[in-house]
Amino acid sequence: MKPFLFLVFIVLMPFGAFSQEFDKDILSFSEYLGYVKKYHPMVSRANLEIDKAQAQLMQARGGFDPKIEVDFDKKQFKDTEYYSILNSSFKIPTWYGIELKAAFDNSEGVYLNPQNSTPNQGLTSVGITVPVGQGLFINQRMADLRNAKLQINLSQAQQRLSALDVLYNASEAYFSWLKHYNEVQMYKEYLDYAEERYEGVLKLIEQGDKPAIDSVETGISLKNRKLSLENATLKLNKARLEMANYLWINGTPVEPAEDLKPEVELIEQIETILNTGEINNTEAIITTHPKLKMLETKIEMLDIERKLKANYLLPKIDLGYYYLSEPSYFDNFRTEDYKIGLNFSFPIFLRKERGALNLTKLKLQDTKFELQQEQLQIKNKIDAQLTEIASLKRQVNLLESLVKDYQTMLEAEDRLFSFGESSIFIINSRETNLIAARIQQINMENSLLMSNAGLFKIMAVSQ
Repeated sequence: MKPFLFLVFIVLMPFGAFSQEFDKDILSFSEYLGYVKKYHPMVSRANLEIDKAQAQLMQARGGFDPKIEVDFDKKQFKDTEYYSILNSSFKIPTWYGIELKAAFDNSEGVYLNPQNSTPNQGLTSVGITVPVGQGLFINQRMADLRNAKLQINLSQAQQRLSALDVLYNASEAYFSWLKHYNEVQMYKEYLDYAEERYEGVLKLIEQGDKPAIDSVETGISLKNRKLSLENATLKLNKARLEMANYLWINGTPVEPAEDLKPEVELIEQIETILNTGEINNTEAIITTHPKLKMLETKIEMLDIERKLKANYLLPKIDLGYYYLSEPSYFDNFRTEDYKIGLNFSFPIFLRKERGALNLTKLKLQDTKFELQQEQLQIKNKIDAQLTEIASLKRQVNLLESLVKDYQTMLEAEDRLFSFGESSIFIINSRETNLIAARIQQINMENSLLMSNAGLFKIMAVSQ
């Protein structure tokens, strides 16, 4: 069994029906793309961006995790307890910058600072800290969490674009393989014709019906066909190995067998495979385009940053209230036992804050301009690509008709030669023109395939 097919068979055995669909002689384009999307390491690497974004989201949510803090400090010297201070607390951060806190303090010692003195059983406190200026409606924690959620959308769009680049390059490699395969098949066909003609001319020379110089003419043609075939075979092998760069299965690179064939009639199926046919709603494509989604997400993230920077223009005012009680008397609420605090700060000129806000506004406006420009460019690129595809289709049809005409001329010249009314020189000239037209046809079909792949990449539609 061929090495490539044997490996595919072994790897795909657990997948049952999927392995039965694999053609043992032909690697179809849709099947090839399936391998690339599922196994190529660059596609898998692009998927890691989403995992990174989810990890960042978890990290941002950690800013709202409850926290336990314990601070214990004790000094003992020459049988004297200078001090023993315990401060413990349980904090719960909330969405709007408000922090809930429960604490227990217990201190004793000969040289204890009076402000740290507590009852014998310790002192409990329950309270709240509220930012009434900066940080009430938006703060760094809230901004980080919102941006982390948006980062998932950004990573998903980046993953689609990265995967599209891989699929486009893989398609280009497959089309090159198909092109050179068609060239090799064509040269094999005309090499057979040249060998038959050469043998026929030798027989006619032996019979005295043709001059000996005709053997030189046909021999030159035969050698040229062999040379062309050898060159085309070299290009085919290089193209096959280039395509092998995109063939992976379960983390293992796979080299296709030399006699594995591409999908010859791909030109008829390419629009269906790549979803590039019958495009009626360009606006819908533009709306869901991942590059535009990335820019829209960046605008949302910059808007969050703008709100955060604007929040820094407010004065920083934190109010705190804590109810104090001994543990054994906590059930008797005494309004006169409390601790309050006020923290206030405010830069006089706000130059740093205003400068940061203006920079963010400029970035936001610049990204909006970029979004508008990108929308127009994508629309124009789609229209231009559709125009190119329509033109290439017409050229392919014209070349197909031209090849038929050259074939008819060659066949007619062969008949005239059999009647002794033509020459080897004219036949070779006709055949050379036919081969040139066939090469042009193969190149034009390759251009049409690449143009469809280009449209697929521009539209960035999901398969």
